[in-house]
Amino acid sequence: MSTNQPIQAAQASGGGVPDERQLRTILITVSIALMAVIASVTGLNVAQTHMAVEFGASQSTVLWIINIYTLALAALLLPLGALGDRLGRKPMLIAGLGVFGIATVTAGLAPTAEVMLAARVASGIGAAMIMPITLAVITSTFPEEQRGKAIGVWTGVAGGGGILGMFLSALLVDVADWRWLFTLPAVLVLVALAMTLKSVPNSRETSAHRFDTIGALVSAIAVTGLIFVLQEGPEHGWTAPQTLISLAVGLITAIGFVTWELHRREASLLDVRLFRKRSLASGSITLLVVFGVQAGIGVVLFPFFQAVLGWSGLLSTVAMMPMAVMMMMASGLAPKLAAGIGARSTMVVGIALAGIGMALMALFVSVGGGYLSVLPGLLAMGIGMGLSMTPSTEAITASLPREKQGVASALNDVTREFGTALGVALLGALVSAGYRNAIDARLHGIPQGAADTAREGVANAVEVADSTGPHAQDLLHAAQQSFVDGWQQAMWAGAAIMGVLFVYIAFRGPKNTPSAVADECEPAEAVAAG
Repeated sequence: MSTNQPIQAAQASGGGVPDERQLRTILITVSIALMAVIASVTGLNVAQTHMAVEFGASQSTVLWIINIYTLALAALLLPLGALGDRLGRKPMLIAGLGVFGIATVTAGLAPTAEVMLAARVASGIGAAMIMPITLAVITSTFPEEQRGKAIGVWTGVAGGGGILGMFLSALLVDVADWRWLFTLPAVLVLVALAMTLKSVPNSRETSAHRFDTIGALVSAIAVTGLIFVLQEGPEHGWTAPQTLISLAVGLITAIGFVTWELHRREASLLDVRLFRKRSLASGSITLLVVFGVQAGIGVVLFPFFQAVLGWSGLLSTVAMMPMAVMMMMASGLAPKLAAGIGARSTMVVGIALAGIGMALMALFVSVGGGYLSVLPGLLAMGIGMGLSMTPSTEAITASLPREKQGVASALNDVTREFGTALGVALLGALVSAGYRNAIDARLHGIPQGAADTAREGVANAVEVADSTGPHAQDLLHAAQQSFVDGWQQAMWAGAAIMGVLFVYIAFRGPKNTPSAVADECEPAEAVAAG
C-alpha cells in the first residue's frame, strides 16, 4: 500500500461550496472544453482527400496528420493529469485551453503539411492538459449526491461528442471549405476559456514529495509505443519492423512503469496496486471494451453507408446520429438507474444491450435492407454504451482519493484512447479479412486488373467498377455482398467480446449497491492519508 503523506485539497471558490447555479455553470464550462477536444479527434477524418490535394501530401502523411493528435493526447494524459493535481486544476485548464486554441488556429491557417503536423502535435498536448482536468473538476467540486449526474453528462459528451463533431465537420466541408473545420473547436475553446476564468474553482494536491518525473516519462513512452502499434499495424502490417520495434518498446516500458511504481512507495504517479480493487479494474476494462466497440463500429459503418448504400459523407454522418443521441440520453439516465439497482447491475444491463445491438446488426444487415437493417442495432448499442459508460467512469474516479482526481481522470481517458485504437485495429482487420476471403469466390469473369483492385477493399471496387464495362454491376454486387460478409464476421466477434465482458462484470463488477463505489474507495483514501 502507498505510504503517501497527508494530502490536502484547496479550493479557491470564495471559500465556500458552490451553489446549484455555480455547479451548473461549472458543468457547462467543462463540457464545452471537452467537446472541443473530442471534436478534434474525429473532425479531420472527413477532410482527408482535401488535405492530400492542397498539401500535395501522400496518404501516409495525411494519416499522420490525423493520428498524431491522438498519439500526443494519449501519451501525455497521465503525466499532465498528475501535474494538474500538483499545480492546480484551474491554472492547468486555462493553460491547456490557451495552447489548444493557438494550435487550432495555426492548423486552420497552415500553409504546408509540416506546419499542420506541428500544429496537431501542439493541439494534442493542449488536449492532454484539458481532458483529464475537465473530469477532475467535476469529481473534486460536486458533492457526492450530485456527482453521478454530472459524470453522466461528461460521459455523454465524451461518447457522443465525436459523432456530433464529425457531423458538424462534414457539414462545414460540404457548405464551405475544409479549413473551416477548425472554427468549431476554436470557438468552443474561446467560450470555455472565458467561462473558466469566471466560474471554475481551483483545487490542487499539496504533497511533501517530489513529482514522479521518471514514472511520467516512462508512462508516456509506453503509451506512445502501444498506441503507435495499433495505429500503424493495419497500415504497414503487424510483422513490419517498425511495428514490432514499437510493440517491444511499448511492452518493455509498460513493464518498467509497473515495476517502478511498485518500487516507488512514496508519491508514485499511479499506485498500480489499486488495480486489485474490483471497481477500478472492472471500470477500466468496461471502458476499454465499450469505446473500442464504438470506434470499431465507425470503421465498419462508414464504408457501408458510402460504398454499399452510395451515400455522401454528410449523410453517412447523419445516419450515425441516432446512436450518439441514444448514448447521450442513456448516459444521463445511468446515475438514476445505478441509484436504484446498483452500479454493477446498470453496467451489466448496458453491456447486454450493446452486445444485443451488435448481434442484431450481424443478423439483419444486408445490401437490399439498407439503413433500416442496421438501425435497431445502432439504437440498442447507443443505449447500452451510455448505460455502461457512466458507472464505469464513476468507478474509476471513485477508486482514487479526491486529491488524485487528475490522475484518476487521466487513467479514465487513457483507457478510452487505448480502447478506441484497439477497436479500430481489431474490427477493421476483421472486416478486411472477411471481405478478402469472401470476394475471391465472386470475381469469376472479372478482368484481372479490376479484380486485383477490388480485392484491396470495397471502396477500391466501387472506384474501378466503371472501367469494367458489362461487368460493372457484377463487380459492384460482389464487392458489396463481400463487405456485408466481413461486416457480419466483425459484428459476431464484437458480440462475443461483449458476452465475455458481461460475464466478467456480472461476477467481478463493483459491489451491487448504490454506494458501493464510494464504499470501495474508502480504503484507498485512508491509505493516501497515511
